[in-house]
Amino acid sequence: MRTRTLGPYEVGAVGYGAMPLSIEGRPDGARAVATVHAALDAGVTLIDTADSYYAPGGEPGHNELLVARALASYGGATDHVLVATKGGRGRTGDGGWTVNGDPGHLRRAAEGSLKRLGVEALGLFQLHKPDPDVPFAESLGALRELAEEGKVRAVGISNADTGQIREARSILGDLLVSVQNRYSPAVRDGEPELRLCAELGLAYLPWSPLGGISRSALDGPGGPEARSAFHTVAEARGVSPQQVALAWLLTLSPTLIPIPGASRPASIRDSAGAADLVLTGEELALLP
Repeated sequence: MRTRTLGPYEVGAVGYGAMPLSIEGRPDGARAVATVHAALDAGVTLIDTADSYYAPGGEPGHNELLVARALASYGGATDHVLVATKGGRGRTGDGGWTVNGDPGHLRRAAEGSLKRLGVEALGLFQLHKPDPDVPFAESLGALRELAEEGKVRAVGISNADTGQIREARSILGDLLVSVQNRYSPAVRDGEPELRLCAELGLAYLPWSPLGGISRSALDGPGGPEARSAFHTVAEARGVSPQQVALAWLLTLSPTLIPIPGASRPASIRDSAGAADLVLTGEELALLP
């Protein structure tokens, strides 16, 4: 798989978002582990997780424990795999999401992640979402302290606007290596943040990158009219529209690394193929 730079790391151009393995509708444990193994087999070297990826009423850290178990049981080398985790969010009993950017909470979150992942330092620790009730600088200060103590090697932020990205850069300096925001064919309001990350040399990790791409457009609720240019290009290439969408995302910025989710081995193998799918100028002209 082709690679891209993420701070001090070189990772596969397509990563893997492990959240679907632990939240509502998750697969059984065997299929979950098989999905992580399929990602590794396909050349994925960036796995995204978080302490808040668990089903309502479940145990925080489910996804981190699962990822750690999958890496430990993998038959090949995994020392080159970057596990990126996040702290600062949680779940409510009814399926909602909480936000907590308190420095003490972030420290406890990081230390819990260290134990669950079984590592001495987190390769990439990201603030999951700015907390409107906590000064952003205080949350960032906690991440900086964790890095200075050697518990975190690199820092990222998520769901941040351009002002927050610039503030994070001023506080964290070169410790800040990534921004994880939503971006997909259907959701493109993150364009300013995407461009700023390219300008600053920060990795941009779009979450939910396949939004707007129906797996079976002709069979879905929208009928034939739901067919998009991504489906047209995919049909001509003999690949999935999801793979085309990810390949298109890779053309938007040299620092962009999509992290598509998957709950089946076949899905992540297909997504990983986008790293080596080079779209022509004519194909890109067709895509919105």
